[in-house]
Amino acid sequence: MNITFVKKIKADGTPCRKCAEVQSRLEKEGYIDKIDQTVIADERDMDSKGMQLAKQYNVNQAPFFIVEEENKETKVYTIYFKFINEILNGSSSEEDAVKDILDSNDLDFL
Repeated sequence: MNITFVKKIKADGTPCRKCAEVQSRLEKEGYIDKIDQTVIADERDMDSKGMQLAKQYNVNQAPFFIVEEENKETKVYTIYFKFINEILNGSSSEEDAVKDILDSNDLDFL
């Protein structure tokens, strides 16, 4: 399994708030070591690897995760708790998942 975490850098060079939040959660909850690569979607460079991946997978918000498994269809997750529960088998509560979904209006668009 290969997991890519795509986070965004805004046009002014600052990281998107939601991306920083998700990275902090990954670190705090001990999942950061399970991420194989972190890629930047840089608004200042439409050819950045993250922007290319967003276009390839038709994703218009950040952060997101790309999960590739041999002989399986690639999956893309834009909701942190869904990614944790389905891929990393974490134990987040339903309340956390609902909060994450409701907060998705706060995601940064690419």
